[in-house]
Amino acid sequence: MANYYNPDTIIYSNGKLVKAAECTIDLYSQTLHYGLGVFEGIRSYRLQDGSTGIFKAEAHYNRLEASARALHMPYIWSSHELTAATYSVLQANNLQDAYIRPLVYGPANMSFNFNTESNLAIMAWPMQPFLGDKLLRVFTSSVQRPNPKGFNMRVKACGHYVNSIMASYEAKQHGYDEALLLDLEGNVSEAPGANVFIEKNGQLITPPAGNILPGITRATVLELCATLHIPVQERHFTLAEMKTADSAFFCGTAAEIIGIQSIDAYSFPTPWPEAKGHQLQQAYQQCIRQAS
Repeated sequence: MANYYNPDTIIYSNGKLVKAAECTIDLYSQTLHYGLGVFEGIRSYRLQDGSTGIFKAEAHYNRLEASARALHMPYIWSSHELTAATYSVLQANNLQDAYIRPLVYGPANMSFNFNTESNLAIMAWPMQPFLGDKLLRVFTSSVQRPNPKGFNMRVKACGHYVNSIMASYEAKQHGYDEALLLDLEGNVSEAPGANVFIEKNGQLITPPAGNILPGITRATVLELCATLHIPVQERHFTLAEMKTADSAFFCGTAAEIIGIQSIDAYSFPTPWPEAKGHQLQQAYQQCIRQAS
């Protein structure tokens, strides 16, 4: 059971709060065999006033619906309904600082025919910093991001994450903290489950949509850049250009904003406390803990 659940943990499953240990999934589901499922990663926090807040719940649940519909999975829930259900899960498990995992998965169907219904579960567990709180040593993976003509990269699909896991495994086998993936053209794409920004001459640069999952945290970083008057470009850049950058960071719902110490043998020269990423990291921490 690791640390995700115990015999008393409550989840939301198809409209009801049930014990996680008693919930089952059909072994004949397309989701289990073929990866045809969608999910979200959402964070909740103890806010400055002591209440519990889910960060950008509507944006996450809107993306969950868009992902499901892109894969032709029946979807009958509203974002408002699922946000309320998520607060119920948090309350039932006495959670505030937590990671939330909604999952839409299929019924028994071993063919390649459309499903006529979908199942939905919402799970939550306590979460500390996903990638730790120290600067990361990053490895350029030999695993490439998939061809966007073969996969809809805007969809947060279960099967897409085999790619991320294999890249992350490779990095850790080489003694690094996390991986960086390139696209088919050799441009920097993203990390497993996180977007990437580099800083060069006082300006931030991040890969454009197309071969990345344009993350909700990434969008928040862009909003914060506008507020803090930090110039930022969305454009392609190569690994060689990244290895001339002043600093770099990853961002994602689980990772939040975390600085990168080095990529392969290249160490970023700007001390993290002086980097634009650190400024954004501080602003992001304020943002996520403010009551809406």
